[in-house]
This record gives sequence, structure tokens and C-alpha cells, in this order.
Amino acid sequence: MTPAAAAPAEPPAVGGGGGGPLAGVRIVELGGIGPGPFAGMILADLGAEVVRVDRPAEHGGPSRHPVLHRGRRSVTADLKDPRGAAVVRRLIDGADALIEGFRPGVTERLGLGPESCLERNPRLVYGRMTGWGQDGPLAQAPGHDINYIAVAGALAQVGPADGDPVVPLNLFGDMGGGGMLLALGVSAALYSAKVTGRGQVVDAAMTDGTAIQMALLQGLLRTGRWTEGRGSNLFDGAAPFYRTYRCADGRHIAVGCVEPQFYAETLRVLGLTDDPQFARQHDREAWPAMATRLAGLFAARTRDDWAAAFEGTESCVTPVLDWTEAARHPHNAGRGTYRITPDGFPEPGTAPRFLGTPSPEPRPAVPTGSDTDEVLRQAGIGADELAALRSAGVIG
Repeated sequence: MTPAAAAPAEPPAVGGGGGGPLAGVRIVELGGIGPGPFAGMILADLGAEVVRVDRPAEHGGPSRHPVLHRGRRSVTADLKDPRGAAVVRRLIDGADALIEGFRPGVTERLGLGPESCLERNPRLVYGRMTGWGQDGPLAQAPGHDINYIAVAGALAQVGPADGDPVVPLNLFGDMGGGGMLLALGVSAALYSAKVTGRGQVVDAAMTDGTAIQMALLQGLLRTGRWTEGRGSNLFDGAAPFYRTYRCADGRHIAVGCVEPQFYAETLRVLGLTDDPQFARQHDREAWPAMATRLAGLFAARTRDDWAAAFEGTESCVTPVLDWTEAARHPHNAGRGTYRITPDGFPEPGTAPRFLGTPSPEPRPAVPTGSDTDEVLRQAGIGADELAALRSAGVIG
């Protein structure tokens, strides 16, 4: 459990170098930011052949997002030029899916909208990633993760009771409610297209994805086991047995002993088994005093001292690790949850695991546009046409 116990060696490759469950699936990704590339990364990690289309101005430069852009080939084409859009249509003709993350109506104006693409390729799955969705009063409004999770009702639930809402990175909206939802939707639609022979549009909105992630909490609210108020519920930091505590060295320990047997084991390690103050685990009126007492206990020793004390116990108490520590933790290193790149940085491995069709080891992100000629030749564009397009600045 203690980070210092981990070996610094690079974890084993995930998946054993197989083709992955989406091997043979061809996807065109219209370059964007955040959740769209995350969906493209997931689909590529699962074995799909993903070609990313970026702007010619970025041709030859290193990837701006070396983790999110991994595993894909890269071409550059000016989508605002009708000749560039025509090049992309050639790619779409031979694709199983397309993913894009522009505002509603942009690809239609470029001549790359779902109606025209599905007319050319009726089996195409057309994945659309937006914050607000393809319709609704805010469909054309700008926004970012913080705005989408605010309007969806999630941001108001995160943070202390006596403080402001806390921004939970960009995980709720961009990643979980956006890119992950798009990857799931595209995968489901690919299965449908295989069965029916018909493609379709997948409308993935971060507001929708954020809302669906709150299903458990809204079910608890409906049954009276949750209240709409920050810092007053079981999973929002109010419960003394489900929160973090600062230790003597300024680092933190995470306590998650919800079930009675894990709670009892935590009290045993802390020497509080017979303390009457902790006898009523779910007495909410007692929670503030219990939390204050526990805060004092955890503050008396370092994080790693506490991690060692809870090592091997069934207490659901773990150290709070930073990215470097997490990559080196024995469990994560043993499973290959993180990969250590040649330049020494951790990046996530592929997930989930497939025992029958293991995912390949992710390929590093390539310089933008480095596959332009190869990909376009495979799409039937000859050398003379490539030279003319490059001379006109349509491709990089």
C-alpha cells in the first residue's frame, strides 16, 4: 500500500499485443479538443483504426496532446476549403464511423454533415460530441465542462457545506459525461449497423452524460437517503468514515469504511473500538464531532505511517497518491494500470481488459499530419492530385 514499496520498473504491456475488440473498424476523427480526442483515444485503444484530421497549419508539429492523441494516424486537410472537405469525404466513404466535436450545424456547412455522409455511406455511424446537444435552447451557446456540469446539476453537489462548489477537474463533463459516453454510443451503434446494415447519428451531449452519472444519487434522493446540499451526505465528505484527512506531513489519507465490518476494522486500527463516541456510525448529528476527533488522530502521524498501519487490513483506508506515486504503486504497476513513457511520464494503460481480444499496446502520438500521404493514397488519391492539393495549401 505504501508508495515507497513500489518498484520503478515499467509495468508490463497491457493486452499482450492483440488486435483488440474493435480490430478492423475504421474511424475518421475530425480534430477537436477535450472529449472528442478522448473518445478517439478510447476507440483506438480498443483496436479501431482511427485517422485523425487536423488543420494544415499544424502539419509537421508535435502533438499538442501526446496522451489523448495516441494510437492514431494523422492527416491534415483544410475542411473550410471544398477540396479539403472532398478529401475527407473520400476517407468517410471507406469508414465505419466518424466522430466530430463541433457546434451543431458546423459540419453541415462544411459539406460533411450526417445527411450527406450517410447518403454516401449508409452504414456509417456518425458520432457527434457537444456540450449542450444537437438541440435545445443552449445548443448554439459556447461553454466548457464547468458550465455543462453546472447546468446539469452536478457542480452544486460538490464541495464543503460551508464553502463554494469545488470544480472536480474536467472529469464529470468532458471525460465521463462526454468522451466516454461518445465512445460507448459509437460502439453500440457499430453493433447495430453490423446487425441492420444501417448507420445512424449518435448525439452525445455532456449535459446528458453528466446527468446520467448522477443516477445513483438521484435514486437516493428519491428514497429520502440524500439531501440537496453540499457536505451533508454519505458520499460528499460529510460522513466521517467517507472523506479525506490531512496527515502530519501535509499529505492525505482516504477513509471509505462504509460497511459496518470495514468501519469496525478501521476503529480497531485507530484504537477506538470501545469508544462510545463512535458507536453510532450513521448518527448524522454525531458526524461533526467524530470527524474532528479523527482529524486530530490522523494529523498526529504521516500519511505513509498510516498507510503502513492499515496495510493488509479490511478497512478501506488508503493513501491519497499523486500521479507519480500512483504509477509506481504495487497494485497499479502489477496490473499495468499506468505506463511509464520513455521520457519518464506516467500515462494510463488501456481499459477495460478483454481476455479474448486483448487490446494492443498503445502507439505513441505521431507528429501532426505525418500520415497524410499514406492515408490519402490508400483512399485512392494519386500522386498528382496530392501534389496539387499540397501546392494549394489544402493538405499539409
